[in-house]
Amino acid sequence: EKVKDSMRVLLPVLLNKSHESYDKIRAILLYIFSTNGTTQENLEKLIQNVQIESDSDMIRNWKYLDVPVISSFAPQQHKYPRRDRSSEETFQLSRWTPVIKDVMEDAIENKLDSKDWPYCSRCPPTWNGSGAV
Repeated sequence: EKVKDSMRVLLPVLLNKSHESYDKIRAILLYIFSTNGTTQENLEKLIQNVQIESDSDMIRNWKYLDVPVISSFAPQQHKYPRRDRSSEETFQLSRWTPVIKDVMEDAIENKLDSKDWPYCSRCPPTWNGSGAV
């Protein structure tokens, strides 16, 4: 059953004194993941009310993993263009293809953008495609 008001479910868990701070951080992160981010004010209120100011970096640092901790009103766009995989064979229970598969295939085909991937070196011009570089 889908949760209609996740904040109403979350607050009793966060205000319960018997839960450890790491469990409260996990609950806040689950809320952020499920809502695709939250506002700056809401995040500040959650951190202050739960009294986890010293550990708030555990929540904020998810932005470095491209998790939208602070939501923006603009629609989210993928940083990496996705390949069309509609013609590929899929398994019954697995229809989603992770972005890393596209990235790895482009790395193998030497199609990665050097601005986005500066540490992935280009293949030498004399490479003939046989063997690893």
